[in-house]
Amino acid sequence: MSTNTATESAYPSRKAERLAGYLRAEAERTDGDLYVKGKFIADEVDLSPKEIGALLVQLQGSVPGLTIEKWSYTSATTWRISAA
Repeated sequence: MSTNTATESAYPSRKAERLAGYLRAEAERTDGDLYVKGKFIADEVDLSPKEIGALLVQLQGSVPGLTIEKWSYTSATTWRISAA
């Protein structure tokens, strides 16, 4: 019996993996801190703002090379993404 570990991901879902990849690319592109609101990036990652918020909570502390933290709330949660 063999297991297929090549297709296993460190992320809880494909959506989380897609969001983490987007955030990593944007953080690298900006060379610093990235501030995002789910409603503004929803179309770019093909997720709803509600899904993004839930996934960011799950991804906090689990994405290598990124620090994800709730930053503020003004009409929607702002998240601070920093490349470590």
